[in-house]
Amino acid sequence: MTRTKKTWGDFSAGQQAAIIAVGAVELALAVTAWTDLARRPAEAVSGSKLKWAAIIAVNLVGPLTYFRWGRRANG
Repeated sequence: MTRTKKTWGDFSAGQQAAIIAVGAVELALAVTAWTDLARRPAEAVSGSKLKWAAIIAVNLVGPLTYFRWGRRANG
């Protein structure tokens, strides 16, 4: 079975719009998480700020993980 790689033009207009929307949400979450991490004091972060900066870079899961487990309650 030979699989051909899709190009941008192979996607419908609706699929292209969905890809752009998901990408925009992912980027907005990452920027928001990195901004929060940069402004938050180290003692208000669960673990290393460097570790969390790297985790935030992992697709959609990273920022969501940071917002759930990376910040201390009183930070």
